[in-house]
Amino acid sequence: RSNIRKQYKQLWVSDLKLSDAGIYTCEYGPGKVRILLHILKLTISLDGHFLQNEVPELILMQNSSSPLPDLSITMFDSNNNRITPQLQNKSRQKYIVNLKKLEAMDSGTWVCQVHSDSPLINQNISFAVKVLGFQNPDLERKYATVDSTVILSWRLNSQKIKWKEGFTGQLNWKQQENANAHELLDFNVTAQGQLHETKKSSNLLFQIPEGKPESTIEVKLPKVHFNHSGQYQCQLEYQGRHAQSKIELVVMKVSANPAGPLSRGANMTLTCQVSGLLPPNAYLSWERVNGTKMDIKNSKQHEVKLEVNIHAAGLWSCHLIEDGDRKISLQYHVEEAPVWINYVIIGASAGGSLLAFALGCLCIISGRSWQQRRQRAKRMAQARQYLLENKTCQCKQ
Repeated sequence: RSNIRKQYKQLWVSDLKLSDAGIYTCEYGPGKVRILLHILKLTISLDGHFLQNEVPELILMQNSSSPLPDLSITMFDSNNNRITPQLQNKSRQKYIVNLKKLEAMDSGTWVCQVHSDSPLINQNISFAVKVLGFQNPDLERKYATVDSTVILSWRLNSQKIKWKEGFTGQLNWKQQENANAHELLDFNVTAQGQLHETKKSSNLLFQIPEGKPESTIEVKLPKVHFNHSGQYQCQLEYQGRHAQSKIELVVMKVSANPAGPLSRGANMTLTCQVSGLLPPNAYLSWERVNGTKMDIKNSKQHEVKLEVNIHAAGLWSCHLIEDGDRKISLQYHVEEAPVWINYVIIGASAGGSLLAFALGCLCIISGRSWQQRRQRAKRMAQARQYLLENKTCQCKQ
């Protein structure tokens, strides 16, 4: 591993090892030069290939023929941000440090800066870090209305970091946290670094879109149902380790009671409902299109259902508002009943009133007749009793 270049008085040593540390003496004629060679070795766990949220472990070792100095270590990530490592073990010969939890954007060249005052050491050691993961937020929430089309997308960074080693994954769906999971599809990477997907479940009507960007997992729900809501989790697996990203799908629907046209003078209840819990900064709001502020009603915190009682026809809209922005809206058109229906209702009401009045009068008349017959029968009974008493007295005489 060594080569002497006499014309330059140089000794070349390649592929340095810790055991190469020591004092090197160069003798040339009467001259003699002594050089102390100090060796630093930096190794990174998992050969620099990580999944997101994993914490790399670095081991820095040094060797010298003189007493080993006390080293200070500073880290800079791929964006040249200073990182304070957590020192797990420290001896003059071996330093073990843990870095931060990695994100997909942390892929690139990192720098370990080593410093010592005596002997003077200022050495920058660069090392490569590849982080396979999702470019989505840690927890993404997506809103949709009933019967709309929604595409759930997970963006991998495998093409960006040229990760061509084999990894697999799957996409699962469950309606609630503790519910059974349904596997929708699984995927793997080919030798050319392309994703290959296979549909696994027929329990849910969904599609795998074509022509999507590279390294993207997508699921298309062409007609969202209210029970399609829940947690959609995409999971990566690489060498027995896992990373996942979850999208929470919240679906909105509206309904009316009673359904159908609104008659003049009648009332109707409009209900707006979402399928999952809302964050504290989100709420539901009913409003009448082109209406007034009196026609606006907002839900309270954590309410997933909002009802509004109306007595006027028109176009009503329910909004889901988060951080002051309207995420989704769903409209309900309340039609006014035709005039003839109103007349029929009025006539039926009037006829019913007259019928009730007639029945009341009949009841009163019948009651009076019954009372009169009862009184007449009572008087006749009294008269018969009187006659019987008089006959009895005549017989005694």
